[in-house]
Amino acid sequence: MGDVAIDAQPERERPEGGPGEEAGTAAGDGGHGGRKSGKKKRPLWQELPILVALALALAFLIKTFLLQAFLIPSGSMQNTLQKDDRVLVDKLTPWFGSEPERGEVVVFRDPAGWLAGRPVAEPNAAQKFLGFIGLMPAAGEQHLIKRVIGIAGDTVECSGTGPLKVNGKPLDEPYVFAGNTACSPDAPGQFKVKVPSGEIWVMGDHRQSSLDSRYHQTDPHGGMVPVGDVVGRAVVLAWPVGHWATLPVPDTFGQPGIAPAP
Repeated sequence: MGDVAIDAQPERERPEGGPGEEAGTAAGDGGHGGRKSGKKKRPLWQELPILVALALALAFLIKTFLLQAFLIPSGSMQNTLQKDDRVLVDKLTPWFGSEPERGEVVVFRDPAGWLAGRPVAEPNAAQKFLGFIGLMPAAGEQHLIKRVIGIAGDTVECSGTGPLKVNGKPLDEPYVFAGNTACSPDAPGQFKVKVPSGEIWVMGDHRQSSLDSRYHQTDPHGGMVPVGDVVGRAVVLAWPVGHWATLPVPDTFGQPGIAPAP
């Protein structure tokens, strides 16, 4: 058998004219064999609204599923966090079944009227919009931020001025506000509790200025916070720039034997 022809097309005749008129090089054809693109580029004023809409949609998705900014409303987490600091909260890991761990700083919805009676500033329209898409901390929402001390199955106790103990292990707490003691001398500050399944025990780092789990032991949850009310873990102190820092779990929560016996 003979060789198969690879290109059965007849050779095109060279167009007449000078070199500048050859196919694909004619002036104004854009190097596409003389064919002009059928699409016309939109002017910027037409594209800008589309880009803005995409950016807002992306910001909303990030705020809903990944990260959200929150404003620190009080000094209950000093000196780890100062009043009016902004933190970024990881909202993604709870979607994969991750639950809060000892030592994490978490944001949670008010579980049982902890903020009852406290005035909440009514945000203006701009604050509502920017908070809705996550470009500003959520305004007017009833959230709190504390450190997780005990998780399901843990026994947490404190007497006198401390130290605070988890499952019998005393905690070295360098994050506690300078001049504070691990426990408060008043009655709610002296406690021994066991954390039920599906809940956590939380405390502020400014121990003598934090109305945390200790002071809500008579509520329906016994001072605990249901895991389902946890929005996410605060991972970065983002604003002001001079306060920027990550929020890791302190080493004291990783000491051997702190987990309860099975």
